Amino acid sequence: MHWQTHTLKMVRHVINDVDETNYKYSDARINSTISVAAQLVILELDFKYVYTVDLDTETISPDPLDDNPFINLSVLKAACIIIGGEVKTEAANAIAIKDGPSAIDLRGVSSTLLALYKDLSAKYENLAQNYGFSGSSGQAILGPYSPGSDFISRTHSDYDFRGGYFRY
Repeated sequence: MHWQTHTLKMVRHVINDVDETNYKYSDARINSTISVAAQLVILELDFKYVYTVDLDTETISPDPLDDNPFINLSVLKAACIIIGGEVKTEAANAIAIKDGPSAIDLRGVSSTLLALYKDLSAKYENLAQNYGFSGSSGQAILGPYSPGSDFISRTHSDYDFRGGYFRY
């Protein structure tokens, strides 16, 4: 799929895995993570199209390349998943050893990754919240006492002023 090349490159840049001679993550692993992230994003938000994610074949239909909010949210979510895994791995290796005048302290690596994870998660939440508030779904529930409902009832009536209701 065409969207996979775009999202793969975007995720690589967000997680800073851009050295082509020494990738830390394979293309297959990142594409798998993007598929999982897309499925999670679909559960959280409504988009212009109804997307179907197949995790076995790592496909999304219809092709979401033209839906920038969906692509950007999926990329950020995938980056959060990958960096979250890094935080978990490095947290297990966060040790401090002191032997006389010598000292080894690996706790700073996990704290730096944790700060990066929190930053990416906050950016994702902010973007998701902004899209949720101003997204393209454009749906609203209006009751008889909602502001603006009197305008809708005045301008969108089925009543014909010449003596009856419109027939469709």
